Amino acid sequence: MRVMLFDRTCTTTGRLPLGLSHSWLVGGRLYRGLGRLDRCHAIGSWAEGLDRLASFDRIDEVQYWGHGNWGLARVANESLDRRALVPGHPLHARLEAVRERMAPQAQWWFRTCDTLGARAGHAFGQAWSDFFGRPVAGHTHIIGLWQSGLHRLEPGCAPHWPASEGITEGTPERPVRSTWSLPSAPNTIHMLQGRVPDGW
Repeated sequence: MRVMLFDRTCTTTGRLPLGLSHSWLVGGRLYRGLGRLDRCHAIGSWAEGLDRLASFDRIDEVQYWGHGNWGLARVANESLDRRALVPGHPLHARLEAVRERMAPQAQWWFRTCDTLGARAGHAFGQAWSDFFGRPVAGHTHIIGLWQSGLHRLEPGCAPHWPASEGITEGTPERPVRSTWSLPSAPNTIHMLQGRVPDGW
């Protein structure tokens, strides 16, 4: 089961009644039509998304399409970061339930801006892959049609990309601003590409 979750709460842009949620919905349907996904679900909270994942018997891949920042991914205004991996966090038991349903070769892919960027992204990637015992993939840049800084981290491994990648203002310890994805930026794919290239 290859599952995509996306944030359903981004429904406006300025005064326009269209938002990124509409783009993610269309993208999910396209990916299903191309045979790259089996399920696509709109979610309004992380609890809702994790409960949906835990309802499947076997998970081969999870893609999350939504907003992110250094070391986290968001649904609406709710952040998911490495604190959720610690017992006692409200999402911890749900994450454990999802882990039990993940196939040995499964992976998470955060198709979100900046999630694996800066020192916070390094720490998140290591904690996430170690908790699940499976690879995690994500980006170090602001993503859109082009999606740059894509890296996959195996459990038990240290990040192999610079913590400064994608940062245009600030430091890896205190990032302020990141850069938009471009075809010339490191490890760039187009939004229509549905897999993480080997070695990334």
